[in-house]
Amino acid sequence: MADSQSNARLRADAGTPTSGVIHVRTRLTADFTVISNALAQRRGSAVTVGVAVYILSLPTGTPVSIEALCAHFTEGETLISRALRELESAGYLDRRCERLSSGQIRTRTYFYDVPGGTPQPDPDDSPEPPRPTRPRKSPQPWKSPAAERATSSSSSTAVTEAASAPASIPVPTPASAPAADRPEEPAALSDADPQAVSVLASLRRVDPRLLLSEREAARLAPAVGQWLAAGVAPSRITAHLTARLPDHLLARPAAILAFRLRETPLPAPPPAPLPSFPERPVLLPFQTCDGCERAFRAPEPGQRCRDCRGRLVQGPLRAAG
Repeated sequence: MADSQSNARLRADAGTPTSGVIHVRTRLTADFTVISNALAQRRGSAVTVGVAVYILSLPTGTPVSIEALCAHFTEGETLISRALRELESAGYLDRRCERLSSGQIRTRTYFYDVPGGTPQPDPDDSPEPPRPTRPRKSPQPWKSPAAERATSSSSSTAVTEAASAPASIPVPTPASAPAADRPEEPAALSDADPQAVSVLASLRRVDPRLLLSEREAARLAPAVGQWLAAGVAPSRITAHLTARLPDHLLARPAAILAFRLRETPLPAPPPAPLPSFPERPVLLPFQTCDGCERAFRAPEPGQRCRDCRGRLVQGPLRAAG
């Protein structure tokens, strides 16, 4: 009874929230990803945030196509593609078509942890070769003053003799540039096939984007002429060149048309010979019999039919019998 005891409630620890989430943090030194709060607390679809966090956690060079993301997540292509479109519209995702040094075009995907950043150089590109270092001069052996004066006098004498001698310097003649290095002369449109030029000019009626210049039409006309010579109708060529074009043309229309015309189709086979039929007999005109007035075929009028001719022959034979 000597110890005093209080029935009051214990005071809560200072700084501890009375409601909401309580973080239990662990300091990581490896296998972690730094994500901005603007992305982690982004309003909208949770799939969009999850896809963004997953892409940021991947190393550079990992495929992030819709097929690759669908293989990782349980969501389908519709939700994944919608999430990628939202990230692209928000500035986190950027898809670019770049031309390689070999001339090929491939799509590069850039993902920014903060929208508006600058993409780093591609690690796959070959770095610039190191510059060659200058060779260091080897130390000259020490010479006495008398030896140096003798060496300098001999070198000056040799320079004087070389200057007094007539110099025979060959004059370089300008070499003609090889044919491969000369620029290709543009073909004239007047020399092209008129029918091929007409086919190329009519493409803009089907798709207004297929507007060609005279130089481009003159360059594509020989390929169109080969298709016409192979027996392909102009309407078929137009349908082949304008079918399934992309919504956004990343190059000049002439480049797309040249790609589709690069392989000439096989020529049309010769027509099969018609089967031979026997000649039809000549049909005689209809005539009227003078005896019975029936119609029968005869070359000239005034003749009798077969029955009347038979009765005329059988009448004298009966009288004779």
